[in-house]
Amino acid sequence: MLKYIFLGAVQGLSEFFPVSSSGHLLILQHLFGISEDSLAISIVLHLGTLLALIVFFFRDLLDLFSQLKPLLLLGLVTLITGVIGLA
Repeated sequence: MLKYIFLGAVQGLSEFFPVSSSGHLLILQHLFGISEDSLAISIVLHLGTLLALIVFFFRDLLDLFSQLKPLLLLGLVTLITGVIGLA
């Protein structure tokens, strides 16, 4: 259990630096001898990061979603990116 807590701490600390937090997780999982479904572990750790960001930026997200223009622009950019990605 302590190994997973340490992995979570590394994920949280390295997420905001311009380095690959996923790379750090893979290296530490290898060093700790964690071999069981490392993809699931990475996904759960990244979801934890997402949840922390949502909690931290909750008021900003509420402000964003209460206005129509930023939502329309966000939808437009997402649509354009999706079309480019599919092409």
